[in-house]
Amino acid sequence: MSIITLKDVTMIFGGLAALTSVDFTLERGGLVGLIGPNGAGKTTVFNVLTGVYTPTSGVIEYKPDENNPSLDITGLKPHVISKIGIARTFQNIRLFKNLSVLDNIRIAIHQNVSYGIPSAFFRLPSYYKEEQEILQKSKEILEIFELDSKKDELAKNLPYGEQRKLEIARALATNPKLLLLDEPAAGMNPHETAALTDLINWIWKKFDLSILLIEHDMSLVMKICQKIIVLNYGMVIAEGTPEEIRNDPKVIEAYLGGDILNA
Repeated sequence: MSIITLKDVTMIFGGLAALTSVDFTLERGGLVGLIGPNGAGKTTVFNVLTGVYTPTSGVIEYKPDENNPSLDITGLKPHVISKIGIARTFQNIRLFKNLSVLDNIRIAIHQNVSYGIPSAFFRLPSYYKEEQEILQKSKEILEIFELDSKKDELAKNLPYGEQRKLEIARALATNPKLLLLDEPAAGMNPHETAALTDLINWIWKKFDLSILLIEHDMSLVMKICQKIIVLNYGMVIAEGTPEEIRNDPKVIEAYLGGDILNA
């Protein structure tokens, strides 16, 4: 059963078509790679999925669980998309760098608070109770990601690999059903990439998530993804298992090259 479906999605900027009639489905519980050269439209797909852009045409359907009908989320605002269970990370890390590691997580959880403005203003018991629960949950998330010992550090002072890890932890703190990872291995050395590969695989199983992953590191993609979608010039040119994509003549000849796919 699908969790997200793009139907004939097109995104035009001026006279440039960044996406042209993109159709694909992400099955619930899947770990799917979205690959292609620079400029292929990968991040544009993420931006239309998360409400940063409203598609010029087409429909995006999201089915958060099996017991409810699909929702048309085309053009919804990013904060609404986040609230209904779609979270993302960014190619360029976007942490609150002058806040503590702990506060980065707490802010993410705050989007789901149930107390209102009067409770917060007058510091009612409901406010204190929920704030304590948020603090406890934040600490638990940091412990899971082995960042608890650095909870009071400013986010900007973390090593690069740990900043990447914190961004993923912050996305998970919103309690998503679908997690979008935009080039999480960008800028990492081989050791950090290997650790990240294990982390993504562990997160996928531990949190029972559906994951859509943009990544240029083909060894990472081929190792962990069940399915791969290939974009070129804003169009889907291939879909299949890693083995099918590795041996697809269109993919190899069009733009990726055999050496990259067989890395």
